[in-house]
Amino acid sequence: MAEALRFVLLLFLNCGSSVLVSTRPADYTTVVTSTVESDTAFTSTVSPLSAGNTNTPNTTDPPTTGFTTSYSKSSTKPPPTTKNLAEDSGKTAVKATSRKEPKEEEGPVELECPPLGLESLKVKDNQLRASSYKRRGLGPHRGRLNIQSGIEDGDIYDGAWCARDKDKGQWLEVDSRRLTRFTGVVLQGRSSIWSWDMVHTYKVQFSNDSVLWKPCMNGTEEAVFEGNQDTETPVLAQFETPTVARYIRINPQTWYENGTDGDICLRAEVLGCALPDLSNIYPWQTEPTESKDKLDFRHHNYKAMRKLMKSVNEQCPDITRIYSIGKSYTGLKLYVMEISDNPGKHELGEPEFRYVAGMHGNEVLGRELLLNLMQYMCQEYTRGDPRIVHLVTETRIHLLPSMNPDGYEMAHKKGSELAGWALGRYSYEGIDMNHNFADLNSAMWTAIELETDRSKLINHYFPIPEQYTSEEAFVASETRAVINWMQNIPFVLSANLHGGELVVTYPYDMTRDWAPREHTPTPDESFFRWLATAYASTNQVMSNPDRRPCHNKDFLRHNNIINGADWHNVPGSMNDFSYLHTNCFEVTVELSCDKFPHASELPIEWQSNRESLLVYMEQVHRGIKGVIRDKDTEAGIPDAVIKVDDIDHHIRSAADGDYWRLLNPGEYQVTASAEGYLPTSRTCQVMYDYYPTICDFRLTKVPKQRLKEILAKGGKLPKDLQLRLRQLRLRKLRLTTKTINQRRAAAAAAAATRAKRV
Repeated sequence: MAEALRFVLLLFLNCGSSVLVSTRPADYTTVVTSTVESDTAFTSTVSPLSAGNTNTPNTTDPPTTGFTTSYSKSSTKPPPTTKNLAEDSGKTAVKATSRKEPKEEEGPVELECPPLGLESLKVKDNQLRASSYKRRGLGPHRGRLNIQSGIEDGDIYDGAWCARDKDKGQWLEVDSRRLTRFTGVVLQGRSSIWSWDMVHTYKVQFSNDSVLWKPCMNGTEEAVFEGNQDTETPVLAQFETPTVARYIRINPQTWYENGTDGDICLRAEVLGCALPDLSNIYPWQTEPTESKDKLDFRHHNYKAMRKLMKSVNEQCPDITRIYSIGKSYTGLKLYVMEISDNPGKHELGEPEFRYVAGMHGNEVLGRELLLNLMQYMCQEYTRGDPRIVHLVTETRIHLLPSMNPDGYEMAHKKGSELAGWALGRYSYEGIDMNHNFADLNSAMWTAIELETDRSKLINHYFPIPEQYTSEEAFVASETRAVINWMQNIPFVLSANLHGGELVVTYPYDMTRDWAPREHTPTPDESFFRWLATAYASTNQVMSNPDRRPCHNKDFLRHNNIINGADWHNVPGSMNDFSYLHTNCFEVTVELSCDKFPHASELPIEWQSNRESLLVYMEQVHRGIKGVIRDKDTEAGIPDAVIKVDDIDHHIRSAADGDYWRLLNPGEYQVTASAEGYLPTSRTCQVMYDYYPTICDFRLTKVPKQRLKEILAKGGKLPKDLQLRLRQLRLRKLRLTTKTINQRRAAAAAAAATRAKRV
């Protein structure tokens, strides 16, 4: 077998045609050709280029067979600087597709092959090499599309690969580790608040062994591709005919020089289709495991999302309901999928749970995961999966896949590789919704500083400031819709799905003194850490101890969870608002390094997050729950306050008197109180089980309130109330008599004193 699987792979490279020849022992005479559309095998002269040569420009002999490299024209005329640079180099600059496209184009640029995964970290650091680099923080491992730099200049987390030397012999090399059909390159400038560096034009070369290199040709000359004119806009260059190789190099030719201070810096993504590895007889051991679930793994724009949600509802009409909580600025509806055994109705004692995705429209993975989740739960409920059946029957689940549909549509039109880091993040009005909720933190901390009597302070259900609710307030229509949604449904637990990092953050998100970052815990710090750990520890990517940091912070040191304010200050966040204005506990889940992963990566992302999504939903059944009732009528008491000793954050009962208090395992002294009732306390024990402890309360009305209600109805006073009233009257009589006697004694003493003086 080993003899039969020995291959000698000979590749004749030319940017436009290639042939893969496989030779085997005499009894194996099959010739395997590549999938490149080519009818003729070409021979060419290959000039060796030393992998370590950093000063000599790459030079090659012209190929014996010419070809023409095509390109997609951008909708705007390229700046004259790029054209002049190309002309000065004596080459023909191949135009690339920038993010500016014709308005009538509805969908993203069609890519023949997916990205290799520089941005998503599928390509490992040891697969990237460079001719030189200025320092560790600007090494080849930082040359990834959309990678973000740290705030401090010169640290180990800078925002690009930057060459040490400034000449045309510099290159960034990607090893795909197997024969790959390369179809294009996406280039981007350096991410930095201190520097402005980018590559204007570049060449591309291919190799099978990283020693002999062949350039991408344009006729009889080397092709020169257009790069960037700013640091953030991704620019796509597609090869007319794919080239099969293992290695690819990006070789900058001109760059922004900024006098003498400009550096050769770039971030990149490479597009390519991996060819079957015939020598690998155990591919499942080396390749990522994709999901076996039969779900719709693709990116869904607004129309496709609506269609998918409708199909799920039609497949499972008994447990699903679609409703809208409002509209975006442009009129797109904010659709929610409800999953419950009794959709459309709040059931007594059943907790309400929500997932919100797409607050930032370009962070799209959460949107697709929620669409996958609703499909999965429908399928598994139909099959009778006991775990899903239990979730559906014991929980009312609400899934909002797109809070910012306007932003998503903008990002979707550019596609996963060309949307950049910020396009679609904001609402149509330019509002960042993660900073758009009412700042209740400042009001709380101001009250704490001014009030000396802590018993007069409130610690929950903080009112929304009046100026925030006015029509003139700069509040997005989507934010207003979500706030109304929060107020109408008694949510217990929620998660806000984002992208661009791999971490779970928990409140508070805002620092107390507006510091850039500072650990700012809530009274429920321990339970929030439990919640964050429940998601992070079951996520296959987050929990991988060998993964590298996404951008500029290593969250592995924090076990992939962090207090939001300890990461960065976020005033007006939905997490803090939810905690301070409602009963709902909410965390933020940063799902992936890549905000807009390619559709080919969605099955793997679902596989990584499926268990986490389910486990986190199950946490809504932690702690205690019960019903606050009137002792006499057994009617539920709405708006009752539930207080847990030693935790300075209360919650309130819902309209039917039911409540849910999320708590870690332990023993708690719990007090229930309501206006017009005497407070009642009891001890509640929380276990480690996946179901809550039942702690019901029956409150007795205060006598005055009870008397008013009885007399208003024309009824007779019961004996216990008569006795209570008699006792209260006698007590009041004793107190008034004592007070009168004290006054008389004081008056007599004063008279005696005056008499003495006389």
